[in-house]
Amino acid sequence: MHRTFFALSQEPADGIAGWAADLVETMGGPGAGLAIALENLFPPLPSEVILPLTGFAAGQGVLTLASALFWTTLGSVAGAVVLYWIGMLFGRERMHAIWAKLPLVKASDLERTEDWFAKHGTKAVFLGRMVPIFRSLISIPAGVERMPLPVFVMLTTLGSLLWNAVLVMAGYWLGDQWEVVETYVSLVSTAVLVLVVVALAVYLAARLRGRHRAQHRRTS
Repeated sequence: MHRTFFALSQEPADGIAGWAADLVETMGGPGAGLAIALENLFPPLPSEVILPLTGFAAGQGVLTLASALFWTTLGSVAGAVVLYWIGMLFGRERMHAIWAKLPLVKASDLERTEDWFAKHGTKAVFLGRMVPIFRSLISIPAGVERMPLPVFVMLTTLGSLLWNAVLVMAGYWLGDQWEVVETYVSLVSTAVLVLVVVALAVYLAARLRGRHRAQHRRTS
């Protein structure tokens, strides 16, 4: 155990990697689960660091691979359920009230979003657990729309297990080169963020153009 502790402690001692390594070394599987639960609540904590590092720790014998997968998936579900309850407590009425005060949006936009979630919410929750950035955010609309909790937990568990297994196993196989995983997943996260920003810019441009045309018709 001393050898494996020393091997893991050779990884970066500062920043998120050092913090995650300390949790795993001190608490084992529950420490990895706690780190991932916090990652769900605070998305700036990157799973692409925590999960491969946990896999590396499993490869060093600090914890078993089964323990790594069990606890990280449990942490994912626990964090997601907290966000689900936040969305549920926030509720549709408050969401509509806030939406009505936002510029450049219409009530019909939110209604269409709700209709879309009613039809595709199960797929969104399952697949969203494997999409950077949306992994955490998808839990809130599920709560707002009051998706049945057992369904939400089942879909979150399955999606999280797949995502966690890929990154944990990557860290397990790559060994002391586990940081390579962070590089590639960060690229995917950046691409997703760019697509979201572009889509938002296109939406706002279209809405501004429509408003300008409406004003022009009224004044002509």
